[in-house]
Amino acid sequence: MSFEKRSRAGQAVSISVASRITAIEVHTLRYWEKEFEPFLNPIRTEGGQRRYRPEDIQTVFTIKRLLRDEMFSIAGARRHLAKAFEYRKAA
Repeated sequence: MSFEKRSRAGQAVSISVASRITAIEVHTLRYWEKEFEPFLNPIRTEGGQRRYRPEDIQTVFTIKRLLRDEMFSIAGARRHLAKAFEYRKAA
């Protein structure tokens, strides 16, 4: 891992960087923000730009796995994420 990547670990990144990290198109990330709002909610700068935190990137990877690898529908993925987030809060 390069020094630049290590220094960014733990920092919020722009939507374009999040897109490159996750291999998900920018327009798809924006769409997923709407569809998975309670779970995928990147922070915004004062200027309104999205900043994806490490937990947001992890959520994108989870959504990607559910939709593309496990063939969940969007509604099914929402239900699965709701259960997973509920479980995390209870633990």
